[in-house]
Amino acid sequence: MTKPVTSVAVMSLVDAGEVGLEDPVSRYLPAFKGRPVIAKFSASDRTWQTRAARRPITIRHLLANTSGLGYAFTDPTVARILAGSAQTELDLPLLHDPGARWTYSASTRALGWVIEAVSGRKLDAFLRERIFKPLKMRETWHVVPAGKVARVVTSHQRTRGKLLEEANAPVQESTVRGDGGLYSTAADYGRFVRMLLNGGSLDGERILSPQAVRRMGSNAIGALAVETQPDANPSRTRPFPLGAGHDKFGLGFQIAAADPKYAKYRSPGSLSWAGIYNTHFWIDPKRQIAGIVLMQVLPFYDRACIGVLRKIEAATYKHLG
Repeated sequence: MTKPVTSVAVMSLVDAGEVGLEDPVSRYLPAFKGRPVIAKFSASDRTWQTRAARRPITIRHLLANTSGLGYAFTDPTVARILAGSAQTELDLPLLHDPGARWTYSASTRALGWVIEAVSGRKLDAFLRERIFKPLKMRETWHVVPAGKVARVVTSHQRTRGKLLEEANAPVQESTVRGDGGLYSTAADYGRFVRMLLNGGSLDGERILSPQAVRRMGSNAIGALAVETQPDANPSRTRPFPLGAGHDKFGLGFQIAAADPKYAKYRSPGSLSWAGIYNTHFWIDPKRQIAGIVLMQVLPFYDRACIGVLRKIEAATYKHLG
């Protein structure tokens, strides 16, 4: 669940007047200037034709997942283009015009680069000083200290209906990037979501302005809705997310829409997102609670894992009264 952390870091720069939501991304990352859109793609020979985009990608587009970028594990076109290639999702033309659709993507990876370009610091150092240290998130890193490696939970892969455990490597570290890779605990991430519930501050430490928190939790995609993302790599993900077709997206968070069939779950207006190994959280400003459910299972949106999430959520609201 690294993406929301990176999104909060970007909004701290917006608060400081160092970044504008409507700024073109190319102001900070020149490689994105004039990024074209794929107009026609041939799956048989992996060739494509492009056209000029109707508008540039902005910081808002990256935060709202409307940039036109994609992910290989969810988008068949991106998966096909990148098969056997040394390129990444951020090297490719766009899948659609910025602002035209909601598509889950590596946009937050680009936001990590924006943070580095603006601050002049490496992303991990920026996150540590701007978020983890003031919030006393003492067990959140990209590299787990040697003395704590034994505490890292093993992951499981569901294969032909059975969960197969994957042994941990003796060193636990990940590439520093904005869209994934953080190690953390429920207690640490709990401090992060409590800060957001509390309007941007916790225990006297202010991370964001109340206005920035409200903007993150407000509809940033207009008449668009969150769309179902396919399973281009079924071992990595099932189609997701819950709420597709009617939920909105803010600046880094999915926003629950009112739906009578989900009345026993989180309130409309709740913020949420998840991590690839079926780690999930939601933040409910209306009821002033948040939930964190951490599993280590692939594929993402594994049916049993989503069942666990929903049962915990339903039980929580049942006992709130």
